[in-house]
Amino acid sequence: MAPGCEELEAVTIIDLLRRAGVEVTVASLDGGTVRASRGVCFIPDTSLEQALEGEFDMVVLPGGLTGAENLNKDPRIHKLLVCMAEKGRYTAAICAAPTVLGNAGLLAGKIATAYPGSLEGLQRSDLTLSEEPVVIDGTVVTSRGPGTAMDFALVLIEVLMGKGKREEVEARLMRPHPSAV
Repeated sequence: MAPGCEELEAVTIIDLLRRAGVEVTVASLDGGTVRASRGVCFIPDTSLEQALEGEFDMVVLPGGLTGAENLNKDPRIHKLLVCMAEKGRYTAAICAAPTVLGNAGLLAGKIATAYPGSLEGLQRSDLTLSEEPVVIDGTVVTSRGPGTAMDFALVLIEVLMGKGKREEVEARLMRPHPSAV
């Protein structure tokens, strides 16, 4: 995560993945406290530099315009994303953060979603924009924004651990069935 990230997205992703039993490593660009877009402060588990020494099944980028811009400015993030793609591992981003995936070249020929308008600056004719809440295209997972964070995190659980684990976690959340709302 980076300064200016969207706290609702970051917390939801971290919380739900950990509820599912996924080992989550929260890394910040410099290892220090991260002040999110609305002033919430996060204490990461490690620095990006230390995290780069590990192996991961998935890298997830929370959004928030300023957070995404800060991630996008760091060449280590682009290198990590390209490395993950080359290994056939998952990359995921929500809100404005799919822009980082696009700038790393990972959205070429893909269908993706993001916060409205955030991907339009890429001007890629080989990128198909979707308005779906969550889109999976190969090993790339994208989502729209804070309101889709729970759906996004549940999809990430399903991708990593299967539909049964997703259903188990979702049942404990007491989410209303869409027809009951």
